[in-house]
Amino acid sequence: MRLLPFLLLFAVMISSSAADAARTPTTRPQQLPDPFLFADGRRVASVDDWNARRKELLDVILERQYGKLPPAPKQLIYLMLISHRYRPLMATHAQYKITCDLGDGRPAVAFIIDMLYPSGDGPFPVILRGDMCWGKTPEIVARQILDRGYILADFNRCELAPDRSDAPIGLFEAYRDHEFGAVAAWAWGYHRAVDFLCAQPEVDKEKIAITGHSRSGKAVLLAGAADERIALTAPNNSGTGGAASFRFQTPESESLRNIVKNFPTWFSPRLNEFIDREDELPFDQHSLKAAVAPRALLTTEALADLHANPSGTWLTHRAARDVYRFLGAPTRIAIHFRPGSHEHRAEDFATLLDFADEVFFKKGPAKPRDWDPNQFPEFAPGHSWKAPTTQP
Repeated sequence: MRLLPFLLLFAVMISSSAADAARTPTTRPQQLPDPFLFADGRRVASVDDWNARRKELLDVILERQYGKLPPAPKQLIYLMLISHRYRPLMATHAQYKITCDLGDGRPAVAFIIDMLYPSGDGPFPVILRGDMCWGKTPEIVARQILDRGYILADFNRCELAPDRSDAPIGLFEAYRDHEFGAVAAWAWGYHRAVDFLCAQPEVDKEKIAITGHSRSGKAVLLAGAADERIALTAPNNSGTGGAASFRFQTPESESLRNIVKNFPTWFSPRLNEFIDREDELPFDQHSLKAAVAPRALLTTEALADLHANPSGTWLTHRAARDVYRFLGAPTRIAIHFRPGSHEHRAEDFATLLDFADEVFFKKGPAKPRDWDPNQFPEFAPGHSWKAPTTQP
């Protein structure tokens, strides 16, 4: 057994075989692409330049990976379905049906959002989760969220698009000729939930955090990058097409080839062009993380979740961190690794709440999160480019 330095924070050990598997790359590309380099060869020299480059990055990522998001609805209609006091959690519980009128003769898209409100006077910050297709947030987690003074908002992303098929559900029915995949449809759903939250007097509109696990974590990262109303983006175990690198893979991790074969409806068909040609992608997932900046970004990962490529996720974190530093927001990006496997645990939510308290309420860090910079020396540094010297 080998005790890794960063795990001293958690007083746990992982096997050397698991560590070796996480550290052994199957490909050795030159580096992650420079996010500061415009497509025409110019380099970012100012914050204004970065804002233009961010838009350019989002455009190409949407076009080639996820598909362009559908436009915002012409109208949103909110209908309260239930409102009562939920005594086990001493919270107000409400459910709303959100109907999205898309116009142009398209069928409306509707989904349910489930709300738990803490005691006290608002407005309150919010944790928005899109994984109600797997069940409501467990009560142990809901209690954590409410006790911290946050609203918990739950919705089912699969009402916006099916999980593993192209069945005509939600946006797939409304846009029969769509080129966007399910991840983009789910991200669009997060945006519509944010529309609803911003219309509620109990919600602090400057303190909206979104989270989701695995495939929903992919949607969370895209939703947070594309919508500046989202103050904190927190994907959990999001893997390939989420927080992990396409270029830097381990023998255990999910490749681009495998994910588009097993889940062909999640992404734009254009992503298939880069199977076994990941080095030709003009971006990697650090580019999407950088598009969140300078708003807060927390990535939560599991050390034994090798399929989700924790080491490749560490590299994209390090690269995106350079953008945060350039924008004068180095403390607004964090990463946390826990022992264990592919789950969204109470510990992950506790880490999210700690970080949200830091970002929203200027509380001191509960514990260090970033890994030792010398981890994964076979991969390090992942990039040789430097951030521009001009600072905001």
